Amino acid sequence: MSRSPASQSPQLADLRERIDAIDRQIHELISERARCAQAVAVAKGEGGGAIEYYRPEREAQVLRAVTERNDGPLSDEEMVRLFREIMSACLAQEEPLKVGYLGPEGTFTQSAVYKQFGHSVRALPLATINEVFHEVESGSADFGIVPIENSTAGSVSHTLDSFLTSPLKICGELELRIRQHLLGTMDDLAGVERVCAHPQSLAQCRAWLREFLPEAGQQEVSSNAEGARRARDEAGTAAIAGDAAAEVYGLAKLVADIEDRPDNTTRFLVIGRELFPASGDDKTTLLLSTSGTDDAGALHRLLAPLAEHKINMTRIESRPSRRKKWDYVFFVDIDGHVTDEPVANALAGLESGAQLFRVLGSYPKAVL
Repeated sequence: MSRSPASQSPQLADLRERIDAIDRQIHELISERARCAQAVAVAKGEGGGAIEYYRPEREAQVLRAVTERNDGPLSDEEMVRLFREIMSACLAQEEPLKVGYLGPEGTFTQSAVYKQFGHSVRALPLATINEVFHEVESGSADFGIVPIENSTAGSVSHTLDSFLTSPLKICGELELRIRQHLLGTMDDLAGVERVCAHPQSLAQCRAWLREFLPEAGQQEVSSNAEGARRARDEAGTAAIAGDAAAEVYGLAKLVADIEDRPDNTTRFLVIGRELFPASGDDKTTLLLSTSGTDDAGALHRLLAPLAEHKINMTRIESRPSRRKKWDYVFFVDIDGHVTDEPVANALAGLESGAQLFRVLGSYPKAVL
């Protein structure tokens, strides 16, 4: 039996009054922060919308400070999410950022947009990764979010290949824990005749599908949201997708968390039209090629300046160069920003020995 307001203890009433007072303080401080954001825009005097005063390096510094001073009880992840939304709302007072992503609505990439930029942006769903690049290149979108690699299924080749011909720069990165669910309108697994999903999601759930749905067909589609749409509209079709797609397309969660690894995570890149200053904890991505595949030790010699200047290489990936058969380029991630003196010295050595040398971006490392 619930207690009436009149019978509540004095202690509970005092606590609620204290919460109300804190809420008023929070409200006042958020409003003050929003006014300061307006003043920043006026001081810069650029008048070009949010993109003119959005600075990913500054945002990364603010969020790192949030985690450093957080003593609970809320987790670092929850505190970062709250501050991200405050910054997003303050930035969007005049005109929200336009961010392109691989759509339609309900994809993991859409979730990545909101994790990186908050919900006070205009998220633009696009049909392909190439379209995300094109919309940012043309200025129709301020930034784009594209997947680059998954901890289970590996690299996303379409994203890597798009950098071969695009002038865009990498402005940031984020990691998103990917929870894959089997979605559908049927009552149980016996009604599943086929499973539709993006190739990456099928790869992330390969062992589960083999064990529990060995007779069901597997069909690759352009996005998990497209698979969810088909699961909604086609008898016998199930989809692999996340919570957002289940909600958007009205699907039941037949089995939750069917990914093969419990730490299944996708790394996304933020793409834009310019390089930004250092944030203090950065990563740089390079596009390189050697003099040729028949030159023994060419790659070792090319990368030697990194070791010479004690620069940590965190990732290397090869892709066909598209110039001639059996010719390759290398995507390389290193710690540091291009303006850091050791990195700048190492890059000078790399450039002198490379047939192809491009800095694709220097950007803040992912914050949570």
